[in-house]
Amino acid sequence: MSSSRSRGRLGRPTVRDAVSGFVTGLFSIPEGMAYATLGGFSAPLGLWSGVVPTIVGSVLARTVLMITTLTSAIALTGASVLRAAGYEADDVGAIATMTVMVGIVMLLLGLLRMGSVMAFVSTAVMTGFTTGIAVQIVAGVIDDATGYQPTAHDTVGKIVQAAAHVGSWNPATVAVAGATVAVWAVFRFIRRLASMATLIALLGVTIATVLIGVRVPLVSSIATIPNALPPITVPDPADLPHLAVGAVAISLVALAQAAGIGSTVPNPDGSRSDSSADFVAQGAANLAGGLFGALPTGGSMSRTGVSTSAGARTRWAGIFAGVWLAVIILVAGPLAGYIPMAVIGGLLIVIGGELVVGRWRDIVLVARTSWLSLLGLLATFAATTCLPLQQSIFLGAGLSILVTAYQIQRQERVVELTPTGDGGWTVGRPPARLPSGRTTVLHNTGIGFFAEVPRFEAALPETGAAHDAAVVLSVVGAEAVPSATVLTAVEQLALRLRERGIPFVICGVSEKVYARLVQTKALDVIGRDNVIAATAEFGEALERGYQRAETLRTSGV
Repeated sequence: MSSSRSRGRLGRPTVRDAVSGFVTGLFSIPEGMAYATLGGFSAPLGLWSGVVPTIVGSVLARTVLMITTLTSAIALTGASVLRAAGYEADDVGAIATMTVMVGIVMLLLGLLRMGSVMAFVSTAVMTGFTTGIAVQIVAGVIDDATGYQPTAHDTVGKIVQAAAHVGSWNPATVAVAGATVAVWAVFRFIRRLASMATLIALLGVTIATVLIGVRVPLVSSIATIPNALPPITVPDPADLPHLAVGAVAISLVALAQAAGIGSTVPNPDGSRSDSSADFVAQGAANLAGGLFGALPTGGSMSRTGVSTSAGARTRWAGIFAGVWLAVIILVAGPLAGYIPMAVIGGLLIVIGGELVVGRWRDIVLVARTSWLSLLGLLATFAATTCLPLQQSIFLGAGLSILVTAYQIQRQERVVELTPTGDGGWTVGRPPARLPSGRTTVLHNTGIGFFAEVPRFEAALPETGAAHDAAVVLSVVGAEAVPSATVLTAVEQLALRLRERGIPFVICGVSEKVYARLVQTKALDVIGRDNVIAATAEFGEALERGYQRAETLRTSGV
C-alpha cells in the first residue's frame, strides 16, 4: 500500500488488530485506574480516558500505531494544574474545560507545524523530568502500598518519612502490594507473557486477596465503577482564564512524551510519521475526550508498547482498544471495585521503577556528555520533585532553550583558508593580526545566531598597522538568514576596514542573505561588486571572492 493511500483511509482491520485491541483494552483497566488514582482523580476517569480519546487519536494519527490515552505524567501535571487554580480533583466541569483547552493548544501547535519545536526539549531535561515523575509516583502511592500516610508535603520528604516509620506500615497492605510486584516480576521475565505481566498481577493478586479474605481497602471504597459508557461532560467557560497557562504546560508534557513514539515505532505500511500531524490527532482526541468524561491524554509509550507486542498492524488496533475497553466496562465494570488499592499501589511502584530503568541509559549518557547537560538534568529533577509540575515543565523548557542557545553560540568558529596554488585550500587558525602584502580569507562556520557575534568578533584579526592587505569573508554553505545583530557586525567590520583602506569582500552569499543585506543597507557599505553570490559549485564563489579581493588590493583601490 502506498503511503499516500494509507494516509487517506483507515485501511482494513485484521484479526491481529482485534486481538491486540482486546489485550490493550484489558491492560487499560489497571493502568488507567492507577494513573487516575495517582493524580487524586476518580478511578473511572482513568478508564474513560482510554475510550473516546484512544479511538479519535488512532483514527487521525500519522504514527499509526500510537495509542493516545492517560499517562502518569499527564495525570500528575493535570492534578497540579487544578490545585494551583483552586479546583478539586472531582470538579467535573473544570476537568472537562482543562481537557478541551489542552486539545485546543495541541491542535494549534499542530496546525502551525510546530512539531519540530519538541526537538528543543533536550534529552537531559526530559530525563530529569521523567525521573522526577517516577519519584513522585512512588511518593504518591505510599499510603496505598504501605498503609502509612506521610504528613510531609514535598515528594522526597514523603519517602524519607515513610522509610523512617516502617513500624507503622500495615502488614496486610504491604503483603498485597509486595505480592503484586513479585507476580509482575515473575511474568515480566517470561518472554511470551511479558506484555501481560501487569494484567496477570492485577487479576491474580486481586482474586487471591478476595479468596483468602485479606482485609485491605478496595477500589470500591473510593470510587464506584459503573457499567456504563463514558458520560457527556460540559466544559465551563468561566474556568478558561484560570486553566489557560496550565493547559499549555500539560500539552508540553503530553507532546514531549509522545514525540519519541514515531521514531521508536515505525509505521508498518512504510509511511512516514509526522509529529505536527500527531499534534493535531492528540488535540482532536482531547477535544472529543473532554466532552466524554476523559482526563487530558497524549501518546502513551507503555500502551503503544503493549499494543505492538500484542500484534498490532494498523491503526485499527487502537480503535479496537477503545471499543473493547468500552465493552468491558459495560459488561463487567462494577467488578473492578473488588481490586485492592494495595494492588494499584504495587503496580504504580512498578511503573515508577520502569520509568527510571527506561531512562537509565539516558542518565548515564547525559552524565558523560557535559557538565551543562548534567546540570540541566539535575535542575529539572529538583524542580519536578519540589515545584508544581506545570512550573517544572516551563522551567525545563526554558533550560532547554538556554542550553541550546549556549551550544549554538559555541559552534561559532572563524577559520583562515589559505590557497594552495593548485585550486585547493588549507584550513588553519586565523592570524591574531592582519598580515600585510596578501589577502586573508576568513570562513565563518556559524549559523547567524545573534549570540554568536561576540565569539565572531573576538576571532577576527586586529588590523593594526596592516597595509597592502585585503579581507574576504566566506559564508559558503550558509543557508540560514543571519540575525540583524550579525549583519550589523559584518557591516561594522566593513566600515572599520574601509577606514583603514583595506578592501573587504564577502562571498558565497545566498539569495536570502543578499536580500537581507539590501534591506539593512549593509550592501551600500560593502558595495554590490564586493558581494559574490553563492554558486552550485562549492569552491567557485570562494575563488571568485579571492580574485576580486586580490584585484582590489593590487590596484590600490
